[in-house]
Amino acid sequence: MTKQKFYVVWKGKEPGIYHNWNDCKAQVDGFASAAYKAFPTLAEAEIAFNQHFAKHIYKKEKDTVVSTKAGVGLPIHDSIVVDAAWNSVQKDMEYQGILYKTGKRIFHTGPLANGTNNIGEFLAIVHALGYCKKHNLTVIPIYSDSRNAIAWVKAKKCKTNLEVSAKTKHIHDLIARAESWLFNNNYKNKILKWETSSWGENPADFGRK
Repeated sequence: MTKQKFYVVWKGKEPGIYHNWNDCKAQVDGFASAAYKAFPTLAEAEIAFNQHFAKHIYKKEKDTVVSTKAGVGLPIHDSIVVDAAWNSVQKDMEYQGILYKTGKRIFHTGPLANGTNNIGEFLAIVHALGYCKKHNLTVIPIYSDSRNAIAWVKAKKCKTNLEVSAKTKHIHDLIARAESWLFNNNYKNKILKWETSSWGENPADFGRK
């Protein structure tokens, strides 16, 4: 007799816990960047559902890639990973930060109307730097999969082409605050590129690709 499994769907048509594979499959088939996993007990599934999916489904993938991607290695376990998303329908942007070792979301901002993905990536890194300073996390690195945002932070300038108008004033105000923070604060945290091709999707990804 086959032992029952419980399926956690973190990213799918309807995230939740499903008691059989067919119900789980219906939620993830055709869903880009679906995140799901089977667990032997309902209790384990309930705990996992309340955690970030990266804690449960990325480790095997990363361990496998190390042998084929010489020199890349693994991401640093004690780190913060950030990402942004832009909704092509609603035309808004949001961003978040995840503690990589626990999968816990430590901040989330948005949705913000009339933002862009690159601006969100920039703001997310600065937000993570501010979080680290506030909580005395001066040595842990911050990962982003946006080369543009990393360069902008290092230059202390968000080099966006977003129009300046009444409808974008709130976005430009956030940018100005972030740039001011960079000019007025020193930090030791390294800002590193999340190597998606080697490690899989950024754990802070919103799953909207």
